[in-house]
Amino acid sequence: MDRLSGKVALITGAARGIGADTARALSRRGVKLVLTDLDADPLAELAAELGDDALAVACDVCDLPAMEGAVAQGVERFGGIDLVLANAGIASYGSVLAVDPTTFKRVLDINVLGVFHTVRAALPSLIERNGYILVVSSLAAFAPAPGLAAYNASKAGVEHFANALRLEVKHQGVDVGCAHMSWIDTPLVQDAKRDLSAFNEMLDNLPGPLGRTTSVESCTKAFVKALERRSRHAYVPGWVGAIAKARTVVTSAVGDRETLKHVPRLLPLMDEEVRRLGRSTSARNTALDDVAVDPKN
Repeated sequence: MDRLSGKVALITGAARGIGADTARALSRRGVKLVLTDLDADPLAELAAELGDDALAVACDVCDLPAMEGAVAQGVERFGGIDLVLANAGIASYGSVLAVDPTTFKRVLDINVLGVFHTVRAALPSLIERNGYILVVSSLAAFAPAPGLAAYNASKAGVEHFANALRLEVKHQGVDVGCAHMSWIDTPLVQDAKRDLSAFNEMLDNLPGPLGRTTSVESCTKAFVKALERRSRHAYVPGWVGAIAKARTVVTSAVGDRETLKHVPRLLPLMDEEVRRLGRSTSARNTALDDVAVDPKN
């Protein structure tokens, strides 16, 4: 019997990219789905595509009562929550001196507080049903990139949040995993490539496989496997695990050396491109921020 069939999964950031593709993959395995995102239209379209076993709740992960309401709707409809994929996340562009401070804060709010709110809302049901949580971090947690400080900090933060959470809830029957991915062909990466030539050059100058982009489908397969096996770690691609083990080298003076060759040229270029854009994140994120400020929009 399929170990996932009949389970109920809560997925944040479900409207697009990895969240949407994982929702489709889990649906094919017989999983009932509670899908949340701030982007209401594509979220509703996804739920309609997946049928009666998918519930869409448009809400902001930065709003704890809204997340508690989403979980309550899921529990009422499906009986409880067995699995959580804390996937919602955004990035900002620009150096610490140039990035818009409000955007910087929004990245931390979504990527860190959003994970806390998701877990806090779902945890009572997860404890009741001996559930599993997969927190989405990133290779950026231990391989930082200049111009992406908010994203780097947030992903390091949620990794350690997952580590602390694991210690808190293991005795209550809940397992916690953390996912670390390199660049995945998601809207986040696509938007950055479209907006910033400096981002594309940064990827081109990264050594070895570090600048390569991996398909969403490959990431989905790894996430589904982790959810099925209640894994402690999910690395996408697999070589990210080797980088994780070598993190002290990555952030050493030796590890900095190659990146520092390109910073004096690429970081000012990124800052200039951000200035011309008039925004420190993607146009899509900027539009959704307006929805977050006024949900009636």
